[in-house]
Amino acid sequence: MMSKTLGIVFSNMHDATMGKITENRTMGSVPFGGRYRLIDFVLSNLINSGIQDVGIITKSNFQSLMDHLGTGKEWDLSRKKGGLTILPPYGRHEATYYRGRLEALGSIYSYIRESKAELVVMTDCDNIASVDYADVIRYHREHDADVTVIYKNKPITKSIHRDVITISMDENKRVNGALVNPESTSGNVLLNMTVISKRLLEKIISDATSANFYSFTQGILQNSNQRLKIYGYEFKNYVADIKSLQSYYDCSMDLLNPEIRRQIFPADRPVYTKVRDEVSVKYGINAKAKNSMIADGCVIEGVVENSLIFRGVKIGRGAVVKNSIIMQGAVIGENSTLDCVVTDKDVMIRDSRTLVGCKEYPLYIEKGTAV
Repeated sequence: MMSKTLGIVFSNMHDATMGKITENRTMGSVPFGGRYRLIDFVLSNLINSGIQDVGIITKSNFQSLMDHLGTGKEWDLSRKKGGLTILPPYGRHEATYYRGRLEALGSIYSYIRESKAELVVMTDCDNIASVDYADVIRYHREHDADVTVIYKNKPITKSIHRDVITISMDENKRVNGALVNPESTSGNVLLNMTVISKRLLEKIISDATSANFYSFTQGILQNSNQRLKIYGYEFKNYVADIKSLQSYYDCSMDLLNPEIRRQIFPADRPVYTKVRDEVSVKYGINAKAKNSMIADGCVIEGVVENSLIFRGVKIGRGAVVKNSIIMQGAVIGENSTLDCVVTDKDVMIRDSRTLVGCKEYPLYIEKGTAV
């Protein structure tokens, strides 16, 4: 069943909502969890579910994504037939600089048409969760659905109240409506993960091109829910919903909760990423670490509390880092204090600096900045 399924990943769909953190990179290559990128979780879900053909749609700023993915061997997607395919804009004669999902799919129409798959699984990179698509496809077939969308009933916090889509359903879980950015504080939030037959998807793409509409939500969930059998599949485990810098910070801090960490990193469904051979963390004599995730290659000589420290970070003597996210290659000088700070890659914080944000408004330091 899964060998006849094609995976399609939208790597750029929410770049505009993330601010500076996606200014020079695509959403899929945003660092997360100390040693991963957002796309690692998406690809791991697909490969753990037995899906071996994956196309990644890119739009702009995708050089770092290509560097990270390489041939796809870390995800067992380096294959003579199928495997990983990166689909840049203007890669084919019919491609366009897309405005929405249907237009993006239209730009890779020949790639979809040439696939031998029967089903297509489509997903964005903004939701971090451990999803078994085999269960979703089984649900899809049992309901004889045309389209199955994955949703989670949960609160809609201020930090994720951007590009949020909620769906309404009847008692049989058939979708009968969809709202974009509703004013409600909770609802059935769409996780932008969809299962659809390849033949139907081809027809939808063709019709969308003829009618000049590009929004999957408007064209399918809102305007075609009476004509098509669209069903909702409820996901009940933890989902990190990343749609802004604030939600990125909140979801990263959630990883410090052991129960949430177990749900995102279950033992039987590993999360794969690009392998980097680094030495273990080195702690100085006076170093202290409490309730933190610290990746390999770090040198810690100060105090770290409630923080995520990425690979290769150096924290000097007397420095205190609390409630912060320090990305790869950053250097925190001696006797500096950071609280509720997000530093991008290769940031230099000089000695005796004090940088303080708050949990409701973390301070972000751009890539390569020296403070």
